[in-house]
Amino acid sequence: MTVDFAELAADYDRLRPLSSAATELGTATFEHLRGCRRLIDIGCGTGQFAVSAADQLGARVWGVDPSPEMLEQARARPGPAAVGWRRASADRLPFKDGWFDAVHAHLVVHLLPDRARALAEMARVVGADGRLVIVTFELDHFDRFFLNPYFPSIPAIDRDRFPDPELLVAELGVEGFTELRRRRIVQPVSARAGDVLERVRGRYISTLHLLDPAEYRLGLTRLEAAVDGGTEAFDYSLQWSLITATRGH
Repeated sequence: MTVDFAELAADYDRLRPLSSAATELGTATFEHLRGCRRLIDIGCGTGQFAVSAADQLGARVWGVDPSPEMLEQARARPGPAAVGWRRASADRLPFKDGWFDAVHAHLVVHLLPDRARALAEMARVVGADGRLVIVTFELDHFDRFFLNPYFPSIPAIDRDRFPDPELLVAELGVEGFTELRRRRIVQPVSARAGDVLERVRGRYISTLHLLDPAEYRLGLTRLEAAVDGGTEAFDYSLQWSLITATRGH
C-alpha cells in the first residue's frame, strides 16, 4: 500500500499544526543530536524539523524527500540558510560515504519500499561515531487509536505497515549501529472535536488515504454525527518509539 504525498503537500502543515506534544518530542530528539555539525533529515516532508534542527543545533542540515510537492513546501518555508533540500529516496542517498555525523528519520520507516537498503544507506552516509534517531510508533499505539471506532480497519492497516520497533533495532544492529536504545514516550492529548473533524475531512494521516472509500465515508459520517451530537473533545495518547544509536567504527 502506497500513499501519494502529492495530494497531501499543500495542506500538510495546516492539518498537522505544531503542538506542545510535537515540541516535547522534538526536544527529546535534539537531546541525542546535540553537537552534530552535519545532519541529514530523511523523509523531511515540508521541512519543519530540518529548519528547527538548523536553528536549535546550529548544524548544517540537508532535508531529503522523494516528493517534489513536499519539497516545494519545504523550500518556501522561512528558515536559516544552513538548510539545503534534495529530492532523493531513502534507499539511494546522493551523498558520499560518512559525510554526516547525524541522521534523523521521523515517521518514515513505515513508508520505505526497501527498508533494508534504506537502513544500509543511513549507515553508509553517517561517519564513525555518528548518531542516528528514528521516530516511529509502538505497535500498541494502533490498537488504542482514538479514530478506531469510526474507521475499524486502521489498526490492521498500520500494524501491517509499521515495523515492530524491536525488529527495527535488530536491523540497525546488522548495519553496524551500536549503543542502540529504544525509548517509549507516551503523550496524552486532548483535541477539540471540531479540529479533529477538520483534520479527518482533510485525511491528515496517510492511513485515511488507504481506507476503502466506503469505510472512509461511513466513518466520517459517524464522526460528524458525534461532533454534532455534543462531543467537545477527544482525549487519547500517542505511543511513540524513539530509537537512538551510534555508528560503530
